[in-house]
Amino acid sequence: MRTRTVPALIPALMLALLATGPVALPASAAADPAPSPTTTVEDPLLAGLRAIPGLTVVSESRPTGYRHFILSYTQPVDHRDPGKGTFQQRLTLLHRATDAPVVLYTSGYGMSTSASRTEPTRLLDGNQVSVEHRFFRPSRPDPADWNALDIWQEASDEHRIVEALKTLYSGKWIQTGASKGGMTSVYHRRFYPDDLDGVVAYVAPNDRVNPDDHTYDDFFARVGDAACRTALQNVQREALKRRDRLVPRLEAFAAQNGYTFTRTLGTADRSFEMSVLDAPWAFWQYSLAADCAGVPAATASDDEIYQWIDLVASFAFYTDQGLDYYTPYYYQAATQLGWPELKFAHLRGLTRYPGLYQANSSIPAELRSRHDPRPMLDVDHWVRKQSSQMMFIYGENDPWSAERFTPTGRDSYLYVAPGANHGANISRLNEADRLAATATLRRWAGVTDTSAAQRSAAPSVPDDDMLLTRRPS
Repeated sequence: MRTRTVPALIPALMLALLATGPVALPASAAADPAPSPTTTVEDPLLAGLRAIPGLTVVSESRPTGYRHFILSYTQPVDHRDPGKGTFQQRLTLLHRATDAPVVLYTSGYGMSTSASRTEPTRLLDGNQVSVEHRFFRPSRPDPADWNALDIWQEASDEHRIVEALKTLYSGKWIQTGASKGGMTSVYHRRFYPDDLDGVVAYVAPNDRVNPDDHTYDDFFARVGDAACRTALQNVQREALKRRDRLVPRLEAFAAQNGYTFTRTLGTADRSFEMSVLDAPWAFWQYSLAADCAGVPAATASDDEIYQWIDLVASFAFYTDQGLDYYTPYYYQAATQLGWPELKFAHLRGLTRYPGLYQANSSIPAELRSRHDPRPMLDVDHWVRKQSSQMMFIYGENDPWSAERFTPTGRDSYLYVAPGANHGANISRLNEADRLAATATLRRWAGVTDTSAAQRSAAPSVPDDDMLLTRRPS
């Protein structure tokens, strides 16, 4: 679940994708021509959206089989004290039909405005509302009162959105998200259980006792085969032994690209050590057992070791510029969510910075704070003892799955995808589990195979399997 630094729940590869911007939709998704001035027929959906207080329709396009709206919604900065001001929260609506199920999706981070469908949306052939998490730009109050960034405030944002859109949509509501988005879905269900008819949380970490992270160390002691585990430990040791030659490469790379370290990790040497510590986590989060063959040997050249660490962990990530986007995540990890605290026993004598591998290292000094364990203990207890209609999907080889939620027996389920990483989903389950999970999801949403088949087919909207980010994820 990290977004990285402690491993960020967001993959290093996402940085490149974010930099390129949204992928253009096919020609069929372009906005329809504006109606002629003589057109007087009222558009019920558009009129309904515009009638919701605080909701602004920013734009609309029409992919095949859908209408896609970019929206903005006025939210209180503090739901407990609305007088403290408001901010605009960005969301999108992928509209199929007002009587179809609605999938509420959040990545737990920022949001692409391109139209795409999550796995539950595809399986239900439903509508989809995608919400940007508060404090991820542009959905950030100005000025930003960081005390207003907590799990209850975001759940309250989503609650208000659900209440507003239920005036237009009569179908069942299912929430989903992966990694940090899966966690966010759980928190919404915990605080506002009546909003939703079910939750599908993918690869959602549950760090309920932050200092007690032996489960993560146990995971790295058994994942993959012994040869792969040894190779990963050896490449870490070699990188740290060669830091006098490899850190200058990082400094040159940073200077060439305008990267700095002063606001977060402090120095290139600290950034280098963080990347080396994070490499095995990043490897298992986004790679498969078959990729073990590509781990450099201890005898590999400096170039090979440097390039491999850069490939799996991204030296650009642990810079001020790389971490800036993820500041809200790391702030939440430091204050409430928790983060993995690994022992790194195999690196004793080679590391220089005790306590480096923790969330506060990756945010500016003025935002660093003490961790409050109570919110995660409360959520964990509620999920174990009181929750219902919740489904958890984990990947067998995903580090974030080491500390997982344990649902009740009240129409709730936990599935593990064999050999899967942080991209685990229903389609990657074994066949019996895939069929069972799909049937449960459709039952929660009130969808039968017949009703789904009656809806228009072959939409041009691309699939989004929510393999989004590094740490918590």
